Amino acid sequence: MSDFNARVIEEFRANGGRVGGMFEGRTNMVLITTTGAKSGRQVTNPLVYLPDGDRMVLIASNGGADRHPAWYHNLRAKPELTVEIGTEKFHGAAEFVTGAERDELYDRMVELMPAFGDYRAKTTRVIPVVAVQRGDG
Repeated sequence: MSDFNARVIEEFRANGGRVGGMFEGRTNMVLITTTGAKSGRQVTNPLVYLPDGDRMVLIASNGGADRHPAWYHNLRAKPELTVEIGTEKFHGAAEFVTGAERDELYDRMVELMPAFGDYRAKTTRVIPVVAVQRGDG
């Protein structure tokens, strides 16, 4: 998976946020860079996001695996991140969404990308929803 991610990240940065393959035509691609919860090093992951007003929503689906993705654990340990959308780069702050708001945002993501419904069906865990607010800097 890390070779796959590295290729997506390289393509994203080389093409102003546009990526081909399974992400072809997705305008809601984002790169997030978090600080490793255990390693302390910077880790970048390509994700899709759900626009929600002045924030973006990330779904910690991990493809429906029974474990949360590493980027989620990183944000739990340190909820600051760097966000790249297109050619724009900014700092953000993560908020962990729960309850009815979490359910509503997840359902909206399923409408945008039905695969997230499949991910939900594949696991017994409650898939976390993270809202990212633009930070100061």
